[in-house]
Amino acid sequence: MNKLIKLLLAIVASGGLLTASVASADTVKIPTHNWSSQLVGAQIVGKLFEMVGEEVEYVPMDSQTVYQSMCENDIDIVHEVWQGAFGAAFEKVVGEGCVIDLATHDAKTREEWWYPAHVKEMCPGLPDWKALEACSDQFARADSGGKGVFIGGPVDWLKHDAERVEALGMNFVVKNAGSAAAIWAELEAGIKQNKPVVIFNWTPNFIEALYEGEFVEFPEYDAACTGDASWGMNPDAKYDCGNPKGGYLKIGVSHSFKEGHPKAYSVASKINFSNLDVAKQSNYVDTEGMEVEPAAERWLEEHQDKWQAWIQ
Repeated sequence: MNKLIKLLLAIVASGGLLTASVASADTVKIPTHNWSSQLVGAQIVGKLFEMVGEEVEYVPMDSQTVYQSMCENDIDIVHEVWQGAFGAAFEKVVGEGCVIDLATHDAKTREEWWYPAHVKEMCPGLPDWKALEACSDQFARADSGGKGVFIGGPVDWLKHDAERVEALGMNFVVKNAGSAAAIWAELEAGIKQNKPVVIFNWTPNFIEALYEGEFVEFPEYDAACTGDASWGMNPDAKYDCGNPKGGYLKIGVSHSFKEGHPKAYSVASKINFSNLDVAKQSNYVDTEGMEVEPAAERWLEEHQDKWQAWIQ
């Protein structure tokens, strides 16, 4: 971090934002969730705010209720709004006028059922979801009553996997993992034992650099799929489709953020992560075993040419 410190001193000497900043009476409240890129990214965002004189507080927070917390000004910013998992909750509060849709990262996202490459040999016809359904018995476990087991994300990621299973009449049950780490443990066990496994996965993250695999292809997503039961192949149920492809990754802030923290607001409006940025932030922790704060410091050290403009 010596280079980083020298850079900040140079900003001070040149009359940048840091020199004119006085820490706000109130701290900027940044939520922390339960996946690695968000945790590392939150630290990166916080450190950028500190560079312009803000005081920062990190608040462990449910990744669904955080949007209502922004409406109540208990949280100031969410820097990783994934369309597939959190788009509905985010768009609701933006529509109500209590949260601002501040910026969209260059990163494009996808969140979907995913299987490692060896599974395709066991289940001909993949990635079509109908092929997965046809060999559902191969994914059964001792306690699943003959049904295939899908390893879903934590419940608060609100993926509606159980609703999809029911809407499409799939012979699967959903087992929600308690954390991202638990998902990866299930994946690694399946690969090591050469057994069928299908998990919730997303991109960008580090998995695609470690293991070959594919997303399951469900009926194409349409916004009507989640709100209108008559839309789609099942006229009596919602969620009879896949998740968005090429989904957004956004930054949202509370309505009062600009007035209370104008310098942090300016920085937040410029922050822009690529797919590679998000994947690296996850990789530092999930594959290299780094702690969250050192991982954030490493990203800042390695990407000075990117974030310097954000704090000007």
